[in-house]
This record gives sequence, structure tokens and C-alpha cells, in this order.
Amino acid sequence: MTDDARILIVDDDEGNRYTLSRRLAREGYTNVAEAENGRAALVALDCEPFDLVLLDIMMPEIDGHEVLKRMREDPRLRHVPVLMISAASDSDNVVRCIANGADDFLSKPFDPVLLRARVGACLERKRLHDAQAAQLAAVERERRRADRLLHAILPAEAVAELRERDCVLPRRHERVAVLFADIVGFTSYCEMHPPEEAVSNLQRLSEDFEDLCAVHGLEKVKTVGDGMLAVANLLAPHPDPVLAAVRLGIDLAAASLRNPAAWRIHAGVDFGPVVAGVVGRTKFSFDLWGDTVNTAARLAGFGNAGIHVTESAWREMRGRIQGRSLGPVALKGKRTLEVFRLEPGTGPGSI
Repeated sequence: MTDDARILIVDDDEGNRYTLSRRLAREGYTNVAEAENGRAALVALDCEPFDLVLLDIMMPEIDGHEVLKRMREDPRLRHVPVLMISAASDSDNVVRCIANGADDFLSKPFDPVLLRARVGACLERKRLHDAQAAQLAAVERERRRADRLLHAILPAEAVAELRERDCVLPRRHERVAVLFADIVGFTSYCEMHPPEEAVSNLQRLSEDFEDLCAVHGLEKVKTVGDGMLAVANLLAPHPDPVLAAVRLGIDLAAASLRNPAAWRIHAGVDFGPVVAGVVGRTKFSFDLWGDTVNTAARLAGFGNAGIHVTESAWREMRGRIQGRSLGPVALKGKRTLEVFRLEPGTGPGSI
């Protein structure tokens, strides 16, 4: 029978090292290294991993007590079992070794049966520790993965509340800028291009959308098909939410034209109250409801392309961007309301 455990014998007496090494080989432990003193032992421990250290106490330069102390102070070595083997077997010496973190003690000259039993017990504890550490590491990796997925689904503030309360309470939020954008002619584009190409280009635009949300301080809420929804001044305060939403729309339009598909987008921005919350039991979804959201979505489908905003949004940035009123417009499923078409880059008030 063989055992692949890596064992380090530390003893200043060459004869003792030879005897221990031969005895361990008879028990099936063939992966054994030797160190002639405490200093050499610390160097060996720093260079490669060991599963067990058989450590003499009385050695020149650095004795066994000091080696044990340094091992227990080192996070990389503190879990390596140490079996002290010494002729100094008085009770005070044994107590000192155990108190300083030794796993067991064996007196010289050692009994082969006791050596076998105590080496086996120390290695079994090491195996159990390693298995537990591997399991904890796997749990931590899964926790981090779940955490990343949760942050991809929910805003950071909602994640914090979910952890604290195990739920996210729905709330009404005032003065929220809502941007809804989608791609002009996306359905016909999908019918005329391979699905791999369409999805690849949509993925690229979605990534641009996420990056631009971060640049302008908006919270991406979701993408549905080719529709993209983002908000400002919802869970995190924003000093200029409407103008930030409009700038996001302008930059998103530019990114769409740079896309290999050379898409155009139309976007709508409204400003007002919304209700926000998390729905779902096994699959969470953060969502918004209310007239402000519906109006922004209707404006995104208005006209051939461009950015359209409501009067409430226009008032928040009047004089800082060029635009013109289209007059009262009847949107599908909505009351008649005044709509403004933005004309960025066309005058001294442009952005």
C-alpha cells in the first residue's frame, strides 16, 4: 500500500532522520523530504506544500518550538499538522508543544505502532480539513457567481435591500427620468439576416447601452427584445436626471449607427412618478410601472427615428438643448399631449 501524502522530517541527527524515513517507507509513505535543522525546515515549507511535519524539538539555530510558532503564525502553514518527536518527553514540554499548536507528541525512541497510529491520525485530520476547505471554496465561488447574477438582474440598492429584508418593497418614486429606446425596423432586419448575426449585433448594442448607462449615471432596468429601458433619479439620486437620459439617448443613437448593422433608434423620455419593485419568486425581475413608463414607451414608437420628450421632461432642460414642439399629439392608448422632438448639435443650446 502506498500513500501520496507529502511528509517533512525535521531532525538535526542524520541517523534519526534515516530511521524515521525507513519506518515511514514501510508504512507506505514514500513521498518524504528531510531537513537537518529548523532553518532548513522553514525554507522547505516555503518552497513546497506538505501534509505533515515530523518535528524534533532540540535543534541548533532554530529549535522545534520556534518552527512550530512560525508555522502557526503563517496563514499558509497554520493548518499543516505537526507531530513533535523528541527525547524531551517531560509533561511540561509536551504541554508546551500542544499549547503552541502541535497536533500530537511522540517520545524518542519512538514506538513503531504509535508512530503509525499518530501519523495516520494527523494525515486524516489534514484530509478532512482539505476536503472542508475545498467545499467552502466551492460554496464561496457559487456565492460570488450568484451575487454577480443578482447584480445583473437587480440594481445595487435593490440587492442590498433584498439581502437585508429578504424582499424588496414596492415604492412610489417621484421625479424620475425614464428613457425607453428601440431599434427602427428590427423585426424586418431579423427576417433578412442570419439569426447569429442579428443576435451578435444586438448583443453589441446592449453592451454599449450598459456602458453608456454607467457613463451618464442611469440605472439600466432591462432589455426586452430590441427595447431598452433605463432610469435616472430612481434608487440613487441624480442631479440632472432628464438631461442625463437625453444624453444617453443621443450617445445610444450614435452607437447604433456605428454598429455593424448600422441601426437607427427612436427613443422617448418622460419625467414624473413611477412605482418600482421586484416581482417573481424563483426568477427575480426588477420593473417599473406607471403612466411615466408607458408614455416613454409610446414616444419610443413615435416617428421614424430620433428622440422625443414630453413637456414635463422638456421643462427640466429648456434652454440647454435645441428642440421643437410638435404640438398636441395623440399617442396610442394615451391622452393627447405636447411632444417635443430634440435636435442635438444644431445650435448654441445644443449638447
